[in-house]
Amino acid sequence: MKYSFLAILVLLFVANCAQSDLEKKARDIHERVITLDTHVDINTANFTADRNYTMDLPIQVTLPKMEEGGLDVAWLIVYTGQDTLSEEGYAAAYENAMDKFNAIHRLTKEIAPDRIELATTSEDVRRIAASGKKVAMIGIENAYPVGTDLGRIKEFYDLGARYMSLSHNGHSQFCDSNTGERDDVWLYNGLSELGKEAIKEMNKWGMMIDLSHPSYESNMQTMDLTRAPVIASHSSARALDPSVSRNLSDEELIKLAETGGVVQTVAFRSYLDSEKHAAYQEAADEIINQVMEEEGFERKSWGEVRQMPKDERDAYIAKYREIQAMAQPRVEAEVEAPPVAVSDLVDHIDYMVELIGIDHVGISSDFDGGGGVHQWMDASETFNVTLELVKRGYSESEIEQLWSGNLLRVLDEVTAIAAQIQAEG
Repeated sequence: MKYSFLAILVLLFVANCAQSDLEKKARDIHERVITLDTHVDINTANFTADRNYTMDLPIQVTLPKMEEGGLDVAWLIVYTGQDTLSEEGYAAAYENAMDKFNAIHRLTKEIAPDRIELATTSEDVRRIAASGKKVAMIGIENAYPVGTDLGRIKEFYDLGARYMSLSHNGHSQFCDSNTGERDDVWLYNGLSELGKEAIKEMNKWGMMIDLSHPSYESNMQTMDLTRAPVIASHSSARALDPSVSRNLSDEELIKLAETGGVVQTVAFRSYLDSEKHAAYQEAADEIINQVMEEEGFERKSWGEVRQMPKDERDAYIAKYREIQAMAQPRVEAEVEAPPVAVSDLVDHIDYMVELIGIDHVGISSDFDGGGGVHQWMDASETFNVTLELVKRGYSESEIEQLWSGNLLRVLDEVTAIAAQIQAEG
């Protein structure tokens, strides 16, 4: 018995040493590579003198959280929900987009220029990261604010945007959305004529085309038309969860790689494993609902929330997140169903790397827009993704590609093709 007990102690010691060595290796890699997240939603209420990203706000991405977790680059999103295809709708969407552009510029120019700087090129990213500051970049989720004036694509480019999706949830003036799968109702069976012209304009000015929200037909037609590589800013593999229309099929992924593009694997629990997440969420919701009742908070459907006036909606979401945080200790202690975790995210990375190659896969969170998985629930836990990649056997050069190298390579190629198109006249 003594020998057996001693043997167990030796094995535990060896295992602990191995784990310690693995974590050190992962931390060294994490410090050396540029970590880049292509999708972080924003609320412009968090870009004021009294409430901003220098503070530890109850949101998933702030400067303190980025600094703690070693997240170097956050693509801040100019998002506009889909509304009517009318001049009134386009005008309101444009106003919303400009409000978000202005907020991002305010953060980098007025609120915290000593801690974060706006980048528009890969050279900017590397220079700013080397200086010790964090990096902001801008993506546009939904081209709806462009209206029918394609000149706004260049306007948005000049404001710093470097990618844009042609639709979000709901068909836009440019293309059908993935949400058409719910009712099999389509406007164009892919791209509209205006959408085809928008692709040319985006190629001309160096705006990366984002495939994350448009429909399968829209994406396949886009990839047939584009002269430049495309990206999916926050999507995962449909083969691993066929129920999710936001995930990309093998056919789309293969064609994306043929353009030279990159898919940014998204840490969105219900996209990675919808059944696993549903089981966990059902158990967690019982506890959250109890806390809501104790706090006198009335839970509403997200459909109802989307219909609220902006100030009321923002207040509801802030309070909802506050209650979630209050309930979390009980959820962790009492819920037995396993949560969707970093390992599930890396399962999708593994699958897509095997399918289309390491050159065409990246990482995104969709933080503050519904994203986050167990062990990467906010920017402060970013290291855990690198640790899991090291555990899976990825080399430092491969991890660098996944975190930022592939996306920045696509940005460079899109920029070069734009210069070529402009030279052609």
